[in-house]
Amino acid sequence: MKTIDQMAAEYSVQQLPSPLSHLGEGPVWDVDSQSLYYVDINGAAILRYDYAENKTYSAKIDGVDPISPIILVQGKPGQYVLGTGNKIVLVSWDGRSDKGTLVKTLYDLGESEKHVRFNDGKVDPQGRLYAGTMQLESLGDIMQQKEGKLYRFDGKAGGEFHLLKSGISISNGLTWPENTNKFYYIDSVALDIKEFDVLENGDLQNETVLYDLRVDGKNPGYVADGMTHDNDGNLYVATWGGSKLLKINPKSKKIEQEIAIPAKQVTSASFGGPQMDELFVTTAHTGNQDAPAGALFKVTGLGARGKPMDKMILKD
Repeated sequence: MKTIDQMAAEYSVQQLPSPLSHLGEGPVWDVDSQSLYYVDINGAAILRYDYAENKTYSAKIDGVDPISPIILVQGKPGQYVLGTGNKIVLVSWDGRSDKGTLVKTLYDLGESEKHVRFNDGKVDPQGRLYAGTMQLESLGDIMQQKEGKLYRFDGKAGGEFHLLKSGISISNGLTWPENTNKFYYIDSVALDIKEFDVLENGDLQNETVLYDLRVDGKNPGYVADGMTHDNDGNLYVATWGGSKLLKINPKSKKIEQEIAIPAKQVTSASFGGPQMDELFVTTAHTGNQDAPAGALFKVTGLGARGKPMDKMILKD
């Protein structure tokens, strides 16, 4: 078996032409346009990296701030579902201009949840949106609260939001490897990656800890953030404060590879590219960090492929 150092010599990391995001997040590869979409949460921007042009376009939408996540919609190119504050909205954008348009609000969590905002979210293989919340940063130390929740949305305007889990600090990475039939989930403050069984209706059960990030019971100096998986079911976990991604094998429950990224706050990742074998990585530049913190990166040479991201089935 190759050591982590040997595997490190085989991949390369490239900074892509992109704005330096204050809080880049939520990358999602669109096969149809051969583009990577992502957001700058606090910069209130949606972004599109055009693979063929090797160029990133960015847009803002009046009244939509902050923004996370961005979700592709099945059969509706140019329309996107966004989380903004405690609402889920539908917007339109041509992918090139610097302004998008708010189409309508799909769901509002209401007054009882006005102290939270949506954070990470993703679509499952059945086209259902899973999205989680966290307390607004302006209300205090987000590491010391458990106001977040994880929901499933059936995809109909005004439709029902199903509460899946509460008592969450920072709802973050989520992914569904097809070969395991499991759901993997990150609450950053919990310092672990959790595993669930998924019922046919999308509900979750049998919560267990797949991997604990603590070293000898101590904080490793970073937390888990966003996450994706490859076709073999391995997880790729971004580390906020760790300058790396962790490749974790759910079967062995061990780290198989560490992928170094030249930014301290690594936020999420998504496989993409024409062969689905390139890993796109978002980062943040909070505080006084120098470039390339906040840039979009591409990792090649991993010897792994992902599958196209699922798009949300949005019902009229």
